[in-house]
Amino acid sequence: MPCTEAQLFTLRNAYGMRVTVSERGAALVSWWAPDRYGRMADVLLGYPSDAQYRHNPSYFGAIIGRWANRIAQGRFMLDGRPVQADVNDRGNHLHGGDAGFHCAQWRGVLAHGGLTLRHVSPDGQGGFPGNVEVQVFYQLDDEGCLSIEYQATSDAPTPLNLTSHPYFNLNGGVGDVGDHMLQIDADYYLQVDPAGIPIGRAAVGGTPFDFRQPAAIGPRLRWPDAQLRQAGGFDHCYCLSDGAPGGTQALRTVARVYDPGSGRQLQVATTEAGLQFYSGNCLEGVQGRSRQPYARHDGFCLEAGAYPDQLNGQHAAAVILRPGQVYRQTTVYRLALQC
Repeated sequence: MPCTEAQLFTLRNAYGMRVTVSERGAALVSWWAPDRYGRMADVLLGYPSDAQYRHNPSYFGAIIGRWANRIAQGRFMLDGRPVQADVNDRGNHLHGGDAGFHCAQWRGVLAHGGLTLRHVSPDGQGGFPGNVEVQVFYQLDDEGCLSIEYQATSDAPTPLNLTSHPYFNLNGGVGDVGDHMLQIDADYYLQVDPAGIPIGRAAVGGTPFDFRQPAAIGPRLRWPDAQLRQAGGFDHCYCLSDGAPGGTQALRTVARVYDPGSGRQLQVATTEAGLQFYSGNCLEGVQGRSRQPYARHDGFCLEAGAYPDQLNGQHAAAVILRPGQVYRQTTVYRLALQC
């Protein structure tokens, strides 16, 4: 049976900014925004056609589920019984497995000043129990805020941890992101083993992971640090300063990125406790929309969600969605010009 071509939707604001979203993976495909001189450029990385989004091994722009980030060996306990989720990354579960939300055909409707996309994940998909109904609402306002509001329900207890996975390059793709100035409101981050599974919380002070004050990404990538060498760059979850993995947070700004060349600034606000900073370590050779394949560190991701492998930690109960409950999350990316 042939695959259905995914429909594209475009959100616009009064100042010419526009965001294109695909039904495939509910993915953010492009985001055109002006620089300090009014020149428009696309600040997102992505593929040239729907065919590549059907598999999307780089997860460009997609909604990730049922479980964003990693689960050690894909194993966890749920109400006293073991569950085995699909493994697809060095013997571990990553981003929902090969049949995750990122390559699913969602259904989109433009209404209420934004775009709603819906998807039903059947019981057993990816190894997870329960039929899960999920919807994501995108809205772009005149302040340059792209709001992403998530809701989901399940007919059986199941883990749920959703995120959005856009790759940003605020200079519009004319170079890598080394000059971008990053700030993250976090005193701690999660160190990981060679497979990306957390092994403990560590203070950022005195390390390349300290972005409490704005710092350029490129020089930090060159610091002699075992965690950086192991991951080929940054691919670590930050424990946000006012976030607790066991509770619901208020929406607050947790990160800022500024590109001196274009004047564009990205702010990230979220209700989540964790923020995964990924510096595009595996982009080398990936063919995107440009003539030339992407190079390493041509984009960065700031993915808000629960902690990786939280299912196997002391706050596991906080990420179990039960019948009668509603999963809710809000993350807002704001693009503006810094004076």
